[in-house]
Amino acid sequence: MHLMLFDIDATLISTSGVGIRAMEAAGRELFGPEFSSTGVEYAGRLDPLIVRDLLIANRLPDTPPNAANLRSGYRRHLTEKLPQTPTARALPGVPRLLDLLESRAALGLLTGNYADTGSIKLRACGIDPARFPIAAWGDESPHDPPDRTHLPPVALARYRARFGRDADPARCAIIGDTPHDVRCAKVNGLRALAVATGMFSIDALRQAGADLVLPDLSDAAAAADWLLSF
Repeated sequence: MHLMLFDIDATLISTSGVGIRAMEAAGRELFGPEFSSTGVEYAGRLDPLIVRDLLIANRLPDTPPNAANLRSGYRRHLTEKLPQTPTARALPGVPRLLDLLESRAALGLLTGNYADTGSIKLRACGIDPARFPIAAWGDESPHDPPDRTHLPPVALARYRARFGRDADPARCAIIGDTPHDVRCAKVNGLRALAVATGMFSIDALRQAGADLVLPDLSDAAAAADWLLSF
């Protein structure tokens, strides 16, 4: 069986930057009005690394209590702000693509998001997280410092536990919108389908080594045919 591992932000959904705003609001509430995310990279990165970078950039101690408090505040502000974000939505072609793949492949998530906040985002955009029985979340790297490339083995182990057999890497794909997603796939011997629905161009994603680059997933049938063709 094929295994399709989807990134969340700017691949499956758009929340119009509400996650960044929620993280900043949590930081200001906890640490004061000068807290800022200026200079911190978000796209394609793991939430634990983003939290760590935010603390360091704001000259705050990078301690487990500070990280836990920032994460908790982030969840609360995200829960409050998402209903006020009418532009939060599934991206073009995504619902149709999931429908086309669901009966022919195992659907999964491979994302930098924490499980709780990633699920909140999906539900707000009309996608049930339960559609993805295999998931590797942003805080599930077994190593410190964590890296996105550590997550495919987590997903493959969960596939094995669920189905009682190993997944064939040639039939596994990561679908994402950043060079981080592409690198994550290639380092682990998986295919990479990249979509230019985030901040990276088609050329940048091709240069990163994606096997296929699409402007978006509007042609869901073509994307499904390619994903299932191996």
